[in-house]
Amino acid sequence: MPKPYPSEFRDDVVRVARNREPGVTIEQIARDFGVHPMTLQKWMRRADIDDGVKPGVTRTDSAELREAKKRIRLLEQEVEVLRRAAAYLSQAHLPKTLYPLVKELAVDGIPVAVTCRVLKLARQPYYRWLATPITDAELVAAHRANALHTAHVDDPEFGYRFLVDEARVAGEPMAERTGWAICRDNGWWSTFGKKSRGKKGKAGPPVHDDLVQRVFTADAPNQVWLTDITEHRTAEGKLYLCAVKDLYSNRIVGYSIDSRMNSRLAVNALNNAVARRGDVAGCVLHSDRGSQFRSRKLVHALLRHSMVGSIGRVGAAGDNAAMESFFALLQKNVLDRRSWDTREELRIAIVTWIERTYHRRRRQAALGKLTPIEYETIMTTNVALAA
Repeated sequence: MPKPYPSEFRDDVVRVARNREPGVTIEQIARDFGVHPMTLQKWMRRADIDDGVKPGVTRTDSAELREAKKRIRLLEQEVEVLRRAAAYLSQAHLPKTLYPLVKELAVDGIPVAVTCRVLKLARQPYYRWLATPITDAELVAAHRANALHTAHVDDPEFGYRFLVDEARVAGEPMAERTGWAICRDNGWWSTFGKKSRGKKGKAGPPVHDDLVQRVFTADAPNQVWLTDITEHRTAEGKLYLCAVKDLYSNRIVGYSIDSRMNSRLAVNALNNAVARRGDVAGCVLHSDRGSQFRSRKLVHALLRHSMVGSIGRVGAAGDNAAMESFFALLQKNVLDRRSWDTREELRIAIVTWIERTYHRRRRQAALGKLTPIEYETIMTTNVALAA
């Protein structure tokens, strides 16, 4: 069963079809973007319903209804957690460790993640506690944490030394180092503590090695991908494009366009590429050392798709030269050709040039004077025949 097209790709095709020039047919637009005409017509009918042009239940209404039901259920669970926690903490003879309460709520059907989020607890320590019976040492530590927490709530400006003194008066003596460790683990610091200063604009450490080493070739599809982000101004503000390029055919296998440049932009581009290419296990994704490509979200996305990350050096544009060359073509052929009034106008121009011109009309010497689509079609067919 073929994979569904990414929603961002479908929306862009509909935009191009709606803004097509006189004389350009739906069939021609569908052929330019590599989809069936009936599929494009179905997308346009769904877009008309979503925009209120035709009657029907929009995707937004359905999503909002599902989200509202989910939110109501979540709020009910959070209220129950708070109610049970208030009753639990009112029992003065118990130490204020909340893990037994989390276990009780889980038995009653409230997810551990919801309970831990409401009570501001970490889940991993809870699961470790659940797997191992409570020892005497842990019970002593819980009583100490109880005393420190009570002192911290009463006087938030106290540092850990003062909290240790208050706990000692309450009958829970401990070393200052022990009190500091308990306060560190629970985030109980004085309100007058020092604030972090940041990194002063320096590039962060790489999260992957450079597996490409400026060798911009690939022997098969989905073997090595490149990615980067470019930006351009419009009268409404900047528009950012994150593109993913397959070195085998130089095809842009995925992209994402947004008005903000954050880690979600890179993750969406990668997910769109995976949705369109299918099996990508073992594929290398190479990028520069931008914060979007070092983010935890993108690293998790790579692991989820069984892909391998690769990152170049700081200030070395040549480490991602093949991607920079594509952006140079885009800059010359689209971005700098004229001034753009709206982000929507520029977005349509970008996706039209990529799908219609770059993929299907612009022949490349490195591909034997073939377009990326022709090269993939011919080479894939030859490999199948040879097998």
